[in-house]
Amino acid sequence: MLSCNRVERETSGIFQEAEGRMPEPSLKVFTGNANPTLAQAVAKELGISLGEILVGRFSDGEVRVQIHENVRGADVFIIQPTCPPVNENLMELLIMIDAFKRASAARVVAVIPYYGYARQDRKVRPREPISAKLIANLLTVAGADRILSIDLHAGQIQGFFDIPVDNIPAGPLLARYFRDKGLTGDGVVVVSPDVGGVERATLFARMVQGGLAIFAKHRPDANRSEMVAIIGDVKGKRTILVDDIVDTAGTITQAAAALMEEGATEVYACCTHAVLSGPAVERLKESPIKELVVTDTIPLSPEKQFDRLKVLSIAPLLAKAILIIHENRSISSLIRETME
Repeated sequence: MLSCNRVERETSGIFQEAEGRMPEPSLKVFTGNANPTLAQAVAKELGISLGEILVGRFSDGEVRVQIHENVRGADVFIIQPTCPPVNENLMELLIMIDAFKRASAARVVAVIPYYGYARQDRKVRPREPISAKLIANLLTVAGADRILSIDLHAGQIQGFFDIPVDNIPAGPLLARYFRDKGLTGDGVVVVSPDVGGVERATLFARMVQGGLAIFAKHRPDANRSEMVAIIGDVKGKRTILVDDIVDTAGTITQAAAALMEEGATEVYACCTHAVLSGPAVERLKESPIKELVVTDTIPLSPEKQFDRLKVLSIAPLLAKAILIIHENRSISSLIRETME
């Protein structure tokens, strides 16, 4: 029969041994069907393999999720932009989050490079929803512990969440591309296609050391805009239109035509999120835009690709952000690094 002292010593030894070998939460990256190519590139940057998971459909169309590896105590990052088909991709993300929480993951971070419904961030007319807030509620209730996104359409969306939200700018990546092409200095003017994008364009202008111009725009209806006036001198200048989203491309192609009429010598354009819906590709092909530079937050099907389109990968940026979050370091250091 063991004495009390001996039991205490042996039990204490077991706990000390367990504490000594207590492992750090393992880093695991998973993806749904929204942008597996980007997820694979991020995993490669991190030097790991994508986690094994089945994200499919039952015969009635409902989303089916089955995790094929142990995630208990793991730091799980789900890369899933809520791009078109937005509702399908959103439901996949919500159900994946729930599955990982029920599988006892230590933390679940929803990596949403493109946040769908972000443009519905306020009531413009009576009896309209604030869908961006609803999506934030759904993600939180599903069990997400943190959100990582790229260039949210509106900064106030971060305030829709009661969990931490990291919003990483892609502007420095785009600006670096234009600097490498020689589009920098006094001969370059950065143009915001609307007043709402002035802050973004101002930062971009600093990064390429160019001038700044702004379009005043009237939007009579969704996906339709009218250019009213341009503030700033673009005559004889090489111009870069900067926006966060190009959807139907109406705004950006109208702006490009107006810039040429005002005497600009060249018009380039860039955006973080290339939705390119409806007539976007045809409009861009027929526009005077010399090159449209975008990132791969949204996958582009072959029919949406054309000669004057350049796609830059955000995989290295996302991989750095994921590693910083996993190691519980400040994400501000990455944002400062990208802005330099």
